[in-house]
Amino acid sequence: MSQTAYRTHHATEVTEQLVGQKVTLAGWVDRRRDHGGVAFIDLRDNTGLVQVVIYDEEMARPLRSEFVIQVVGEVRLRPDGNENEHLATGKIEVVAESIEVLAKSDALPFQVSTALENESENKLPGEDVRLKYRYLDLRRPSMQRNLKLRAQMSKAARHALEEMGFEEIETPTMIKSTPEGARDFVVPARLVPGSWYALPQSPQLLKQLLMVSGVERYYQLARCYRDEDFRADRQPEFTQLDMEMAFVDQEDVMAMAEKVIAAIWKSAGYDIKLPIQRITWQDAMDKYGSDKPDLRFGNPLIELTDYFKNTPFRVFQASYVGAVLFKGGAATPRRQFDAWQDWAKQRGAKGLAYV
Repeated sequence: MSQTAYRTHHATEVTEQLVGQKVTLAGWVDRRRDHGGVAFIDLRDNTGLVQVVIYDEEMARPLRSEFVIQVVGEVRLRPDGNENEHLATGKIEVVAESIEVLAKSDALPFQVSTALENESENKLPGEDVRLKYRYLDLRRPSMQRNLKLRAQMSKAARHALEEMGFEEIETPTMIKSTPEGARDFVVPARLVPGSWYALPQSPQLLKQLLMVSGVERYYQLARCYRDEDFRADRQPEFTQLDMEMAFVDQEDVMAMAEKVIAAIWKSAGYDIKLPIQRITWQDAMDKYGSDKPDLRFGNPLIELTDYFKNTPFRVFQASYVGAVLFKGGAATPRRQFDAWQDWAKQRGAKGLAYV
């Protein structure tokens, strides 16, 4: 329900069907443009933008970027030739009758306007500045889209699991320490000096407790904590989707997981065909040298152990020798191979060999 004490509609709800009607909007001043006696502002809320026309100079003068305002005005069609096809509200505008400033903004450390973001991401400051002013960074449309996408994906996962009979159960975040793969974060207990709670690395012990208690299908979007070194794909705290089920075999688990994966990706606008392609761990290691290969690029490994079995070159005197076939590689300049070798060494490899 859009209507509240501060608004009758969100920005993108103001459409051609409301032409001639009075609306009340609330949001941020995304951008202001003065055209000699008339001012235009783009009013932004969490749904998008709508253009507001102001004919009263006194009303427009105090407005600056990121001021929070409430606008009361009449909806009308934009003049011919002034439509904006790239905007959901590009065919209409609101003629302001009154504007109330709900909150003022100081000078901005960086601009968060939708128009500027669409022009170039390179205009953004460094990550340290954006994190310092996180509340501004989160106003940017791309960040808003990320938050909405995460919410949509969580909702889709919940819906898919509940359709399969899973129950969402919240487990404690302060528990007894249990030996797992990483170090625990600990929280001192004021009532028991010298003792600590541990934050869970995952709800593994609690999932098992639920299973033996007769909860046959459980899930949770669990917050997990691990005091370990930083990695590109993991932070000290993160969220994971936990599922546990009883009276099932491997095929049951994989089939249910596939439905959840398909629902999550569908919420993001992608259709996943089921069943998802499966390969064994051994095939993955033999063909790609990894248990999580990216199949988009192909490039399977070709075993050359027999080919090199009598070689005097010690590098290839191994129990397994694999290679990637580079079609047309013979025509590649030597300097290109040297550049690839430098690239490989920077990432921990001893070098590249080619035959």
